[in-house]
Amino acid sequence: MNEKEQSASMQWLEARAPAFSNLPDPDRQAIFEFTFLWSLFEAQIMANFAHPARIRERVDLWAKEGTLDAGLYDVELDYFRNRYYTDGRLTYHFPHLHLRPSDHPDLVQAVVEGTNDTPRDRILALLMIVWRLRNNLFHGAKWAYGLRDQVENFTNANRILMRILDRHGQIG
Repeated sequence: MNEKEQSASMQWLEARAPAFSNLPDPDRQAIFEFTFLWSLFEAQIMANFAHPARIRERVDLWAKEGTLDAGLYDVELDYFRNRYYTDGRLTYHFPHLHLRPSDHPDLVQAVVEGTNDTPRDRILALLMIVWRLRNNLFHGAKWAYGLRDQVENFTNANRILMRILDRHGQIG
């Protein structure tokens, strides 16, 4: 895309945002799609106000209803397990999630390590990871390293959000 075809916002970001001009188009696209998918997820699933307790409530409801189907998320779970845990230890990426006490850090760690493989906890851990990707993006932590190497994170997060929306949203 040449400069004349770029929007004013894109031109501004290219000129002023740290490392944005070096961000490959696939990374930009995955992040762009994530912002819309998250917004739809928050509207359709989280009653316009996502937070860890509400995410847990929804997962618990789906578990009670028998609609989790955690196996549908195995590819994404494998991706995040490989990203955050390898060779019997947490990787350097795991602390960069910046999990807070309300984000169920012990549960997320146990699922990533494979010591907790219950369907409810696998879905909750995936949504807590997506939640942290969202917070780290929207609150600026991802800018610390110029949004580099995020395409797979957001591609997997996007697949999780789309599947959750298909199964539990009011898409029609």
